[in-house]
Amino acid sequence: MKPLDDAYANAAYIEGAETWPPKWQAEADRFRKSLGPRAEISNRYGSSDRQVFDFFNASGVPRGTVIFVHGGYWKAFDHTSWSHLAAGPLSAGWSVAMPGYDLCPDLRISEITRQVAEAVTKIAGRTDGPLVLAGHSAGGHLVGRMTDPLILPDAVRSRIVRVAPVSPVADLTPLMETTMNEILQIDAAEAQAESLVNMAPPQTEVKIWVGADERPAFLEQADLLARTWGARQVIVPGRHHFDVIDAFTDPDSDLTAFLTGQ
Repeated sequence: MKPLDDAYANAAYIEGAETWPPKWQAEADRFRKSLGPRAEISNRYGSSDRQVFDFFNASGVPRGTVIFVHGGYWKAFDHTSWSHLAAGPLSAGWSVAMPGYDLCPDLRISEITRQVAEAVTKIAGRTDGPLVLAGHSAGGHLVGRMTDPLILPDAVRSRIVRVAPVSPVADLTPLMETTMNEILQIDAAEAQAESLVNMAPPQTEVKIWVGADERPAFLEQADLLARTWGARQVIVPGRHHFDVIDAFTDPDSDLTAFLTGQ
């Protein structure tokens, strides 16, 4: 083990952690089927098999588009496990896009950032109106990176009205002291360049969510980002790293209200 393995071990501190991924996948599969033709699956934005996004159309004229980026420490999962998280924004009249991306160690994190930027640009090109970015864990890092003026074209970035990092990894430096860095391959230069806490505060509205029952390292990461960016932070009572995202499915949640401007 390396010094910070335990600090970033989410599953080890969640009872029945092994049951969560199959549950997510089953709920996502059911949700996509329930939408019928409103679910446009595997729209390509790049050349690799993972460079695709699912697009869930609002039932009427959309108020805008929420783009959700999944987590998994940049090395696990794909976009198909999270379709059900579109339920909240869809209920408020927003379309929802969920991009996939290639994983470490096939790519560096900086390259994943560029892939997500390609996906956001492609999604923006097929939509009108405002864009809202949301992401969980590593996905929270990736949507935060989209606010960097060097990452997205100005015409796309100017349409982003809100960003919601949920349990984000904002400072990559500690991950260099974990065993998983054998896969992530973060070095000092990448930690400096890719950490949200080293960016200038975005010019758009940011609100950060984290579960009160998460590992202390994630509470610290969320707090550090909130202080660095001058952003609001919501610490959700009774929620851990795996169930803090349930608020995406709830039309009446505070998270859904923020995403949809209610």
